[in-house]
Amino acid sequence: MAKTRRKIKEILPLIDAVAEVTDARVPVSSRNPELKSLIGDKPLIILLNKCDMADPEETAKWIKHYKSAGTAAIGIECKTGKGLAVFKDTVKTALADRLQMYAEKGMTGKPLRIMVVGIPNVGKSSFINRIAGGGKAKVENRPGVTRGNQWFTIDRQLELLDTPGVLWPKFEDETVGEHLAFTGAVKDRILDTELLAVRLIELLSKKCPEKLLLRYGELELESDSYDILCQIGKKRGMVIRGGETDTERAANMLLEEYRSCKIGNITLERVEDYA
Repeated sequence: MAKTRRKIKEILPLIDAVAEVTDARVPVSSRNPELKSLIGDKPLIILLNKCDMADPEETAKWIKHYKSAGTAAIGIECKTGKGLAVFKDTVKTALADRLQMYAEKGMTGKPLRIMVVGIPNVGKSSFINRIAGGGKAKVENRPGVTRGNQWFTIDRQLELLDTPGVLWPKFEDETVGEHLAFTGAVKDRILDTELLAVRLIELLSKKCPEKLLLRYGELELESDSYDILCQIGKKRGMVIRGGETDTERAANMLLEEYRSCKIGNITLERVEDYA
C-alpha cells in the first residue's frame, strides 16, 4: 500500500480525474478509505460495477447519495457493457471546468486523462478492457507520459491509465472482510466456510428474509443462523449418517447460490446503514 501511495502521488500531475471501480453489492467494503486523501482535489467518479447482481433500487440510492455529496457515480456491468455508454459523458460533465479552460487556451481537443483504480476483484481490468476494446488501443510511451504506465486511448478526447499499483480495502474491519468474502472477492479457502455461511444467513435474514423463503421454502427464521443453515441443508437432502445436516456442503451451496444470484439480486450494504 505504501508503494501504491507513492506511485499514485507521482502520477497525479498527469491526470485530470480518478475513476474508482467498486462492487455494487458492497459499495463500502469494496472501496479503499484512503483514496480520497491520496487523490486530493482531483475529481472522482465512482463506478458501481456488477450492478446486475445488486438490488437496482439500492444502486440508485447509492448513486443519489454520492451525487448529493458532489461525487459523480454510475452503475455499470462490465461483462455486458451495461452503463458504459454514459461513462464518457459522465467524465465530460465532471470535468466541464477543465474542458472550458482548454477551450479558452485554444487547446480544444486535448484528451482528458483518467486514472482507474479499484481493490482486487472488483472488475477494474474488465472495465478497462471492455471500454478500451480489449486493450488494443494502448497509448505509446511519449513525452509527458511516464514510461511504463499502462495508458489506453478510448477516443480522441479520452485516455485511461491503469492504476500504477494495487489498492487494498480496510481489512482491519472484520465486517469488510466478511462482506468481500460473501461476494467471492476473498478466497473461501482462507476462511471458515460454515461460519461465513452462518454470517451471510444472519445478514440475509435481516435485510431480505422473503428472498430466503422464496428460494428455500418454509424456514424457521426466528432460529439462530446455524440452525437455519441446517434447515436449508436438510431441504436440499444434504444429510449424513445419523440424520444430521452436512453443514459444509450446505454452506458451500448457500454461498454459491448467493454469488450466482439464485437467491436474488441483493445489495448487502445499504445507504441507510452508513448514513
